[in-house]
Amino acid sequence: MTTTTPPVTLDDVRDAATRLKGVAHRTPVLRSRTLDALVGAEVSLKCENFQRVGAFKFRGAYNAASRLTPEQLARGIAAYSSGNHAQAVALAARELGTTAVIVMPEDAPPSKRAATEGYGAEVVTYDRYTGDREAIAEALGAERGLALIPPYEHPHVMAGQGTAALELLEETGELGALLTPIGGGGLMAGSATAAKGLHPGIRMVGVEPEAGDDTKRSLEAGRRVSIAVPKTIADGQALHTPGELTFSVNRRLVDEIVLVSDDEIRGAMRFAFERLKIVVEPSGATPLAALLSGRMSALPDRIGVIVSGGNVDAERFARLCAGGA
Repeated sequence: MTTTTPPVTLDDVRDAATRLKGVAHRTPVLRSRTLDALVGAEVSLKCENFQRVGAFKFRGAYNAASRLTPEQLARGIAAYSSGNHAQAVALAARELGTTAVIVMPEDAPPSKRAATEGYGAEVVTYDRYTGDREAIAEALGAERGLALIPPYEHPHVMAGQGTAALELLEETGELGALLTPIGGGGLMAGSATAAKGLHPGIRMVGVEPEAGDDTKRSLEAGRRVSIAVPKTIADGQALHTPGELTFSVNRRLVDEIVLVSDDEIRGAMRFAFERLKIVVEPSGATPLAALLSGRMSALPDRIGVIVSGGNVDAERFARLCAGGA
């Protein structure tokens, strides 16, 4: 009988937590009686919108970048991202005294591109509906001798992302369910590894926008399924297929995928702003949208939510909360 070693383990997540101590923020866990009453359960929000670069992505980017050799760091780092991973790699590179080249879609939110460049990275753009960002980044890396840090298809990236769930559970104790946004699957893979490693009975719930249900379809099919690049306000989840490594983890550990509409995401963003007094970007609001819209059934008494980020500029945030595209 042969066994396959998983790409990320609870020990990997714990090791990442040690490496990130004093570098990444230990973000707050927010509670709201109003939210508890609306949902009918005790909800704990792990607010990664307060993380460095405004999103959980810094955890994985720094964990991976900090493990590069001095020779690799001297040559620099390449990455591809719609925004949050771009900023995370750019900041990690700056912290480690190296440079970064980031491949970003032309229609990435201007605030995310500006922040990426503000951390000192070079940005190379492409058309997300016709271009292959991974191929572009790999070609750049090969041409310039750069170390590629992908947004989710990397064991150290997944382990770093899992530290958010590790911190949450250290604070709350055992939870009945943990909800995370799911795009490429790195946050879920790391979080599920940590959560199931600590509490095997926890229910892991991924939340996707209705237009971008590639992970749900893939889990139902038992293999990775590709869809057309979705058009959704949740730009961080506008992917056409799950990652290969992340899917190998998530197909074992994810219990349920919930879909939410763009209108429900807008409603969750408004609720977070008006009642919780926090700014959440569309992708980060999807788990909250799943709870507020009643999309989940048989809720446990205690629920954790990873609010993955808050990177949305004021103009877009106002437009989305008012119902705009």
